[in-house]
Amino acid sequence: MCNNRWSIDCDILRLEVDDWELAAVHPVFHISMLKKCIGGPSLILPTESIRIKDSLSYEEIPVQILDRQILKLRTKEVASVKVLWRNQLVEKATWEAEEDMKKRYPYLFESGGNAD
Repeated sequence: MCNNRWSIDCDILRLEVDDWELAAVHPVFHISMLKKCIGGPSLILPTESIRIKDSLSYEEIPVQILDRQILKLRTKEVASVKVLWRNQLVEKATWEAEEDMKKRYPYLFESGGNAD
């Protein structure tokens, strides 16, 4: 079980981490790095649907291909797809290499690109 504690010294927020899995996280944050959360009930996700692992991580699962583009480099063209991820808003969709996505998630490219 992770025994985390927060302490605030002036304008510095410090997280004391006892869990070795979180040791790579920098434990000190300047207050200027923090953002005020102004949200409503629509932004709250039930943790049961996210399936958080014991290591406090979860797997992002792509749900749908939203768009496709071809980037022209000097010697080749690279196809990219805009991916909507589960438990994320459309605004948080990311551009990924189409070739990698086809290898990892072939079901997205079969009949319309919907996972559900």
